[in-house]
Amino acid sequence: MNHIFDWIFSQYQDTPTHIVVLELISVFFALLSVIYSKRENILVFPTGLIGTGIAVYILLVYGLLGDMLINAYYFVMSIIGWYTWTRKVDETHYIPITLTTAKEKRWSALLFLGTVVFVALVYSLTDRFNTWTAYTDILTTAIFFVGMWLMAKKKLENWVYWIIGDIITVPLYLYKGLIFSAVLYFVLTIIALYGYSAWKKSLNKSPQTLLK
Repeated sequence: MNHIFDWIFSQYQDTPTHIVVLELISVFFALLSVIYSKRENILVFPTGLIGTGIAVYILLVYGLLGDMLINAYYFVMSIIGWYTWTRKVDETHYIPITLTTAKEKRWSALLFLGTVVFVALVYSLTDRFNTWTAYTDILTTAIFFVGMWLMAKKKLENWVYWIIGDIITVPLYLYKGLIFSAVLYFVLTIIALYGYSAWKKSLNKSPQTLLK
């Protein structure tokens, strides 16, 4: 067990203390955000804004441009999602969880392809296509972009994208030495599985409260 802890903390040997502290804060709020999302709780968005805002800075430092763009996008979509979730279908009920329509599936495909092209262009222009992590980062960016868009629209399928993206991200972050974030994404994978199940049970049911 001591060898495991020694390996984990050795990854942070040359990392500035403030980066480690910020990563832990970001991880904490990101975890809170996903837990609130599973509960269909509106606090998913303010906690997400804090976590992603910090993550943007950290990922910029580490040169993970795709993940940095993901978190900047999350920040914006959290504001949009906050507004969307608080819309009411009548005087006492908010919008329900629903399945994606055929039109939304087409938009999801376009968003995925558009994100791949855009992030690949960013990597190309900044001459960062020098490791396999760039290609993996582009893929996860596209997956998470679609997942966040669907979550903001309260679509059940958003969890499928989170699960796939989280599974890919764990080894990527381990390779980069972001151990706490890798552990976070492993935990998020588990929560996302439960989130899908919880949202499926609430499908098409309009909640009367967003604080659960």
